[in-house]
Amino acid sequence: MDKPKIILDCDPGHDDALAIVVAARHTDLLGITTVSGNAPIESTTYNALVMKDLLGLDVPVHKGAICPLVAPPQYATYVHGESGLDGADLPAPTSTIDSENAVEYIIDTCRATEGVWLVPTGPLTNIAMALRLAPDLGKRIAGISLMGGGTFGNRTTSAEFNIWVDPEAADIVYKYGGPLIMAGLHVTHQFRATQERIDKVKAMPGQLANVLGDLMQFFTNMYMTRHYGMDGGAVHDPLAILILTHPHLFTQKNAHVVIELTGTHTRGMTVIDERDLREVKDGNCEVLMTVNAQEAFDIGLEEYLDSGHLCLIEWPEQAEEFWTFEHLELNVSHVDDAHRKLEVVWRRY
Repeated sequence: MDKPKIILDCDPGHDDALAIVVAARHTDLLGITTVSGNAPIESTTYNALVMKDLLGLDVPVHKGAICPLVAPPQYATYVHGESGLDGADLPAPTSTIDSENAVEYIIDTCRATEGVWLVPTGPLTNIAMALRLAPDLGKRIAGISLMGGGTFGNRTTSAEFNIWVDPEAADIVYKYGGPLIMAGLHVTHQFRATQERIDKVKAMPGQLANVLGDLMQFFTNMYMTRHYGMDGGAVHDPLAILILTHPHLFTQKNAHVVIELTGTHTRGMTVIDERDLREVKDGNCEVLMTVNAQEAFDIGLEEYLDSGHLCLIEWPEQAEEFWTFEHLELNVSHVDDAHRKLEVVWRRY
């Protein structure tokens, strides 16, 4: 199966950082756009550049919306810390942003490239603005796979953070009329960074594993101080990507979902109509219901870092600073049209 072409619209955020790792490994990542959410836009954009450099990615990063469409900005520093990525010693990025107009980038890219999936893992401000400014976009994209909503809330009793921050934007997105996939809290809470999983990452070699292990530890510690009965932080955002690359991991149901905009206690709620009545409107959304969490973790992170088997890295010179452990180096050179020379070098550290 060809890798899906995606634009990752995110607000890093610990789980967004892990989503960038999954996108780098399993998708044709065209670009990263940032939005205000888990932290202010300056912080989320900085964090996206950090992850781009850590992974050695050659993709553009475009800075997006600084605030929601209508409401004042809200942040999740109570989970992610003041920087949005507290808990790890992050190297300062050397990359810089490609523009300060994420919405224009989304529109231009989706018009120039057929079959792009938009994958928002933060508030939906950028996506909603793109759909409003370019009404043709809904028919050009492959679809939208988002992390948000759910059958219960986290920021309020009824509302999940991403939808609660900008429900007017969410309302536009849920009404756009094309393929829509929703990874809500009821499924993302099944995919947790347990201590066993964190320890596995920490035991792997290299700077990336060290950074991810520290980020996951901080996130889980913060999560468990706020939740009863949780054995790890819910790693929400990667699931919006894994449904596109590994759909066998999930069960889902088609449902009609609307966004509550006015309720005193329910503003930002994703109202999922699960009634078995003929009067129910046709579904506008594929709602993810369950996930095989262990296989998802193995695919999403462990496979990327160290599966316990062979891991072949093409163009390793782009990330030489990570190879601070023993490994084989394979060099293939051209001899003539019929022959190639293979040189195998064991690198010790």
